Amino acid sequence: MRKTIIVSNRLPVKLSESDGDYSLLPSEGGLATGLGAIYREGNNIWIGWPGQEIADSKEQEKVTKALRKMNLLPVFLSQEEINNYYEGFSNEVLWPVFHYMAVYARYDQSYWDAYYQVNKKFRDAILKIADPDDIIWIQDYQLLLLPGMIRAEMPEVSIGFFQHIPFPSYELFRLIPWRAELLEGMLGADLMGFHTFDDTRHFLNAVSRILPAQTSANVVSYNDRAIVVETFPMGIDFERYSKLGNDPEVKLQIDRLKENFQHERLVLSIDRLDYSKGIIQRLQAFELLLQSHPEYLGKVVLYMIVVPSRDTVAQYKDLRDEIDKAVGNINARFRTLTWHPIQYFYRSFPIETLSALYNFADICLVTPMRDGMNLVSKEYVASRNTNDGVLILSEMAGASKELIDAIIVNPNNIGAITNAIVEALNMPMHEQQRRMKAMRTVVAKFNVHHWVKLFMTRLKEVNEMQQNMLARRVNQETATMIRHQYQAAKKRIIFLDYDGTLVGFQSNIDLAAPDPDLYQLLRELSGTPGNDVVIISGRNHKTLGEWFNHLKLDMIAEHGAWQKTKEGEWYQLPGLSDSWKKEILPILEQTTDRTPGSFIEEKSYSLVWHYRKVESGLGELRANELMNTLRYYTSEKGLQILPGDKVIEVKNIEINKGKAALSWLNHQPYDFIMAMGDDVTDEDIFKALPPEAITIKVGSQVSAAQYYLRSYHEVRHFLRTLPK
Repeated sequence: MRKTIIVSNRLPVKLSESDGDYSLLPSEGGLATGLGAIYREGNNIWIGWPGQEIADSKEQEKVTKALRKMNLLPVFLSQEEINNYYEGFSNEVLWPVFHYMAVYARYDQSYWDAYYQVNKKFRDAILKIADPDDIIWIQDYQLLLLPGMIRAEMPEVSIGFFQHIPFPSYELFRLIPWRAELLEGMLGADLMGFHTFDDTRHFLNAVSRILPAQTSANVVSYNDRAIVVETFPMGIDFERYSKLGNDPEVKLQIDRLKENFQHERLVLSIDRLDYSKGIIQRLQAFELLLQSHPEYLGKVVLYMIVVPSRDTVAQYKDLRDEIDKAVGNINARFRTLTWHPIQYFYRSFPIETLSALYNFADICLVTPMRDGMNLVSKEYVASRNTNDGVLILSEMAGASKELIDAIIVNPNNIGAITNAIVEALNMPMHEQQRRMKAMRTVVAKFNVHHWVKLFMTRLKEVNEMQQNMLARRVNQETATMIRHQYQAAKKRIIFLDYDGTLVGFQSNIDLAAPDPDLYQLLRELSGTPGNDVVIISGRNHKTLGEWFNHLKLDMIAEHGAWQKTKEGEWYQLPGLSDSWKKEILPILEQTTDRTPGSFIEEKSYSLVWHYRKVESGLGELRANELMNTLRYYTSEKGLQILPGDKVIEVKNIEINKGKAALSWLNHQPYDFIMAMGDDVTDEDIFKALPPEAITIKVGSQVSAAQYYLRSYHEVRHFLRTLPK
C-alpha cells in the first residue's frame, strides 16, 4: 500500500525519561498539528531525531518500540553530530545566511562534513522503509541534501520539499562555500515549497546562476527532470486558537489579566531568543514612545515574552544580556510605584497562558528583521473572536504578504514602529474591526490543513505532469524493438540534427567540426542499402557543404531554407525574402555592444544571437530583454523567434524543420522513419512526422518525442548498433 513518509529534523514529540522508562508527549507546534492528519493514518510514518542523545542500543530499541506505536521512527544522533550538524552547520551557517545575518556565519569544514553525514543517516533510515510508489515529504533547512540523496537511490519516488525559513538573495547565498551541493540536494525533489514569492524568486535565481540548469517561469530543468518551485504560505490551526478563548482555564487567566491591568493598555510581544527577531529595535521603539509621548506614561505596558534558545552560544548570550540591560534601563528610567512599563519574561508559557494574552492584549507587536512566515501574528488574529485589537507587523515577515490589513512597518525604522504603536493605541473600534475581520478571513481560510492539502495535491499534479512530459528513455528493450523495425524495413529515412545530437556543444561554434569517428559512423549508415540519411540542421549551408559534401548524405540547412540531395546541388526554398534583416540587425548589434562575449551569426534567411560565452546571469538577462524587444518588431513581419541553448534565432516563419522533413517524405514511400534532435527547432520535426515514426530527443526527456537519449555519445552508440 502506498504510504506517505514525512521527514523533519525533530520528531513531533517531547521525550522524557524516568527510571529507565520513556514517556512521550505530543508537540504543540503548528507543523505537528498540520501533519498529524497524515502521519497518524494507516502505515504512514514520520522520521526524525527524538530530541536527545540515546547512545545505548537497548535504550534505542526501547524508544523505537514506543515511538512506532505513534507512527514515528527515530534517527539517533550522537552528541558530536548534534553539535556539528544541528548547532554547527544548520544554525551557524544556514540560519544566519538565510536570515540575512551573514556576519554571524562560520564556514567550518567539520560542520559541513557532519551535515553531509547526518543527511546520509536520514537517507539510510528512509531507504529501509520506502517503496518506489511512496510519497516522501521533507521539511526544512536541516535536510537540504536529503532530496538529492534519495533521488540518486530511488529515481522514481515522489519527493516534496518545504523550506520553513526564508531563502536569501543570490548575493548572500553565494557566500556559502557548499552552495552548489546544497542546490543540487534540494533539486532532488519534484516540488519545492516556500512561504513567499520572494523566497521562490531568490531560489530560482540562485539555481540559474550557480548550476547548469534552465529555469522557465517556476519550472527548473535539471538532470533531465522538471522540478516545480511554488509558494505555499503556511497557516495555523485556526479553529484551535479561536476555540481556546472559551476554555475555562483561559477565561480564568483573562480575568486575572483584567485585574492586573485595569488601567493600562497591553502591547504584547512573543519571540524565541534570536537575532533575527528584532527584539532590541522593538525595545528602542517602545523607549522612544515613552520619551516622546509622556501622555502614555502609566497607561501602556509592553508585555514581552522571550522563549529561551541556544543561550550557550556567544551571539545568543550577548543578545540576552543586551535585552536584560535594555529592559532594566527602560524600567529604571520610567517606572513608578504602581507601574512597570515592561513586563519581561525569559521563559516559555503553556498555550493556555498565550491564548489568554492573545485574547487580552490591545496590540500585538511582531517586528522580526527577517522571518519565513511568523505564526505568532496569525495566532493573535485567530484568537480575536471579538474582531478587535491591532496587529503591528514587520514587512520582513512572510505573514505580511497575507495580513495586509495589519499596520506594516520596516523593523529597522524605530520611529515608524513608535508611530505605529501610537496609531494602534488611537485606532477607532470600527477601523480595528474592519481590519481584524479581513485578517481573520484570510487566517481561517489559509489554515495549516489547507496548506497541507494544497501541497500534497500540487505534488500529485507535478508527478502527473512529469509523466506526461516524459519521453521514455531508450533502454535495452526499446533499442531491440527499434533495431527489429530497422532491420525488417526495405526503405528507411533517418533525420539527424547536428549540434548537440551528433557532436557536443562548443563555446566556439567553428570548433564543432565532425571528428573521424563521426565520419566513419555516417559513412557506414549512409552506405547501408535502403538508407537515406538526412542531416537537418540550423547551421549555415556552406559550412554543412564543406563538412559533408564527400558523403552520400541529403542535407537540410538553416532550418530548411537550403536543401540538397546526395546527388544534387544546394537549392533555396523559393519565395523567401531577407529584406527584414536591415531592421532587425541593428537591434541585435545594440544588444551585442552591451554584452561582452556575445556575437551575431548571419545566415541566408536568419540572424542568430549567441551568448554562450557571456557571464552567467547577464546572458539570460540580455536574452530576455532581446526577446521582448524582438516580439514587438517581428509580430507583423512574418518572422519567428527561436530561443535555443544559449542562442536566440530570428528567421522567416515559412522556414521550419518540420515542413522540410515532410517534403522529404514525399520523395518516395518509406517503411522506417526516424528523427533525432536536441533543440526547440527539432520539436517541429517530432510533431510533423507521422505517428509510426520513431522520434528521439537528445539531452532532455521533456519533449514531444517518444523517446530520449542523454547525450551525443549515446546517440552515436545507438546508431552504431542499429544494423547489428
